[in-house]
Amino acid sequence: MATRRDPLHNSLALVVLAYLIERPMHPYELGKLLESRNAERSIEYKHASLYMVVEQLTRAGYLEPLRTERAGQRPERTVYRPTESGRARLRERMRELVSVPAKEYHRFEAALSVLVVLPPTEVPGLLEQRGQALAEQIEHQRSVVAAAPDVDPVFLIEYHYRLELLEAERRFVDRFRALIQHDPAALGEFWQRLHLD
Repeated sequence: MATRRDPLHNSLALVVLAYLIERPMHPYELGKLLESRNAERSIEYKHASLYMVVEQLTRAGYLEPLRTERAGQRPERTVYRPTESGRARLRERMRELVSVPAKEYHRFEAALSVLVVLPPTEVPGLLEQRGQALAEQIEHQRSVVAAAPDVDPVFLIEYHYRLELLEAERRFVDRFRALIQHDPAALGEFWQRLHLD
């Protein structure tokens, strides 16, 4: 019999449980909070997934219903809170995520692994486009941080992290583009030979 996967391996479940540490809420309120905090910048989030995640966390014993509310003609809404085992597992999972680097699969890295399918003469222009897009994202990240002087800095950590990643990627893209343009032999002969036709 297969063992059930821990729902806290899902980023949305992790965030939902963390938000419920703040206060008990119903899934609709959680959805509004996710939107107001722009959760989609850090996790893949679809509103329809939220109810499924709450159900998974409840089945795993990490959440429990606290009460049911009804306002006017609206349907009943169940308010959830974390269980003690949910709080303990959340902290344990957070310790894992913060302390242990894990392989994360990125589309750009996958594209680089098969870059040879594109002619070497085409790639510098594409990298220049990517570099410009990265510059825009970098500027956006900086503007978000600058526009939030009253926000407790701990709530901007992911913006600083993303900014560092974007800046590192931009440096890589610029160096790689220059290498292709000025020293293509440094990348070996295979790529050039593949596109001689």
